[in-house]
Amino acid sequence: MAPTAALYGASPDVARRILDDIEAQFRLTKDDLIRITTQFLEDFALGLGEYNHPMAMIPTFVTGVPNGSETGTFLALDLGGTNLRVCEVELLGNHEFVLRQQKYKVSEALKTGEATALFDYLADSVDAFLTEFASAVPSSPSTEQANPFMSPSLSDLTPEPAVPLGLTFSFPVEQTALNRGKILTWTKGFSAKNAVGNDVVQLLQDAFNRKHLHVRCVALVNDTVGALLSRAYTSGGCILGSIFGTGTNGAYVERVENIKKLGDAPVRQQGGHMIVNTEWGAFNNTRTVLPTTPFDNKVDRESINPRLQAFEKFISGMYLGEITRNILLALVDAAPKPLLFNGRSSTQLNTHYGLDTAIMSEVEEAWESGRVPPAVNGVSASDVAGKIPDWQSAHFTDVDSLKAEDIARLERIRGIIIQRLALDPADVSLRDAAIVRWASSLVANRAARLSGCAVAAVLVQTGRAKLGGGFATDEERLIIGVDGSLIQHYPNFNARLRDSLRELVGEEVERKVDIGLAKDGSGVGAALCALQAIKQGH
Repeated sequence: MAPTAALYGASPDVARRILDDIEAQFRLTKDDLIRITTQFLEDFALGLGEYNHPMAMIPTFVTGVPNGSETGTFLALDLGGTNLRVCEVELLGNHEFVLRQQKYKVSEALKTGEATALFDYLADSVDAFLTEFASAVPSSPSTEQANPFMSPSLSDLTPEPAVPLGLTFSFPVEQTALNRGKILTWTKGFSAKNAVGNDVVQLLQDAFNRKHLHVRCVALVNDTVGALLSRAYTSGGCILGSIFGTGTNGAYVERVENIKKLGDAPVRQQGGHMIVNTEWGAFNNTRTVLPTTPFDNKVDRESINPRLQAFEKFISGMYLGEITRNILLALVDAAPKPLLFNGRSSTQLNTHYGLDTAIMSEVEEAWESGRVPPAVNGVSASDVAGKIPDWQSAHFTDVDSLKAEDIARLERIRGIIIQRLALDPADVSLRDAAIVRWASSLVANRAARLSGCAVAAVLVQTGRAKLGGGFATDEERLIIGVDGSLIQHYPNFNARLRDSLRELVGEEVERKVDIGLAKDGSGVGAALCALQAIKQGH
């Protein structure tokens, strides 16, 4: 790790040198950002050309996005963990919608029993929702009525129109059409029997049919694709949907001709555009360009999936607290003299994942409170240059040189550390509070800047920007939908991401980028995917 051994002694100068060394490992220059984004683009090309690459570039078979004028009522079923959620989304046609939803508990017996029992429960939950909560007015714009003169045996049409449903299924699936996908494996504690290898849409539809429900599963959806569709409906368009939360991923609109691995498939011959699910959390699993530190290596080595999901481990909320915890423990363990907390720790700090990213957010919130916020949408670099101190600098751990209002902020941070990490107040000085704040800022800033690389890669891939700047598309707005706790709640994450984006594609393009919240990708987004499926004739 960073040098914290006895050969350095323990003078203030040496302590500062150790912090400076850690800081240097987390710094990303413009050249670093460009190199990482260049690799992103190479991995995009690889994944679009062939199957079975870590950057999977999964074709979603969604070949259009809503513009906000669509109307109709659609259902969504969201299965991803302990709860399942049923939603009814009524599209009003003016970029607005009405959402009704209800959660239902999935028991351990259902998770591990027969697949038919699990999917029957899903169907029962939809039935209960339609009976109790939903307006249940099937108003899909292109739903067909049954022909009263046609024999039922000659027609699949039900006596009344079936309500279209989009399924968000947050487990590994090999999708072969908008409404077809084979379950590859279960995760998250599920192990339902006789499901793996089968089409999840067919399993659900069979359950609906057994219950005689007039519901038709028309789309299988990824929540990132849903985020894109949700933002498109409320904003009139969207080129990228991205998640920056517990995990990370992105889905963007690609020209079908670029998805070379589709070969001569009819969908490729039709041309046009298709949403591609990048699975960018697995970018650079070989770590050839990602700025790996010993603190990151420890996170990876102790994770449940070593050597996988590398990019996710640098930028997602699940891991940022653990990277920070590793830094703090290295300083606690420094010898011959500790550099933090008098060399003492706590059960909380000693526990794997014991420092939640939410604690980092709380610390940074306390440090930022009362300050003028940095650049947001459309504010130029020149307007903010020189006004925002470089909080990642170890200089700000020198408490004696800080202003009175910053000392007051550190007092608040000290209180947070004592409470959240269960440390003895006698072991937490103001300088310790400054070091925790500095470490949190280092880790979060790197995460945001790396996130900017992913966004920049999509802008360049779709011909809307040039790496290094110097080119800008004619489009007035480049609409991006985002979801996730980091982008929504972490102080200045969005501004730091935009700083990185500005360095990568230039100020003219960055000013056009409209980053906004995508409302409920796994619920509303799934309903909108059902809409898209109806549009595409499913």
